[in-house]
Amino acid sequence: MRRTALHPLLGIGLLILCTLAAPVRAADAPDQELLVFAAASLTNVLDEIGTEYTQQTQQRVKFSYAASSALARQLEAGARADVFFSADVEWMDYAQARNLIDRSTRRNVLGNRLVLVAPADNKIELKIAPGFALGAALGNGRLATGDPESVPVGKYARSALTSLGVWNDVADRLVRADNVRSALAFIARGETPLGIVYETDARVEKRVRIVDFFPADSHPPILYPVAVTAHAGPAARQFVEFLQSAPAQESFKKFGFQTTPSR
Repeated sequence: MRRTALHPLLGIGLLILCTLAAPVRAADAPDQELLVFAAASLTNVLDEIGTEYTQQTQQRVKFSYAASSALARQLEAGARADVFFSADVEWMDYAQARNLIDRSTRRNVLGNRLVLVAPADNKIELKIAPGFALGAALGNGRLATGDPESVPVGKYARSALTSLGVWNDVADRLVRADNVRSALAFIARGETPLGIVYETDARVEKRVRIVDFFPADSHPPILYPVAVTAHAGPAARQFVEFLQSAPAQESFKKFGFQTTPSR
């Protein structure tokens, strides 16, 4: 009789223990970190925005920065994150096609510009135009940018150089970095005489200078879409909404991003 009477109590106890032991997503508990997968070019501005967001909401935010291609593939491989913030539309499309994001939360948040940069003490002067002498300006050096096969900045660079008729002059002289900040480092250290990065990257690195801007019509629009991942909770949506708040928009502008994307 005693054993029979204890069964309901044991069941209740086991249920409580299971509930307590169940994993909690960062997006469901303020004392857990919200994990954001973000393009490397967003490093400085999101570090600032993340601090502001935590001060306002008490929700801790952790950022994992890399090329958008690498982050999308990590999500595909099963990596758990709450938000994906890409540096181009195609890698967000890739994630959406595989049901890795909540498409209802997807939106284009920012724009950027593509620039040709050189080490700050390099005196190269070059005007970007159809057929411009990029190969000659490199001399015996190489051109640093993201890998055009996958990294967004490299894809934009290849598109721009192709439309300007100079891609074949430099295609075999690239330093194919795994993300835009790696490309920026090659230039900043003087390991390459020229490189192609985003305007916002050039602005945060004092060891490089902008040689010239690529015409906007020489490459697809540089857009930054963001979305909540498929398994995230309510806090992830709140963070995405915060990215469009006045404080976040001011931070984006301060770092040189265009807060009204062209499309």
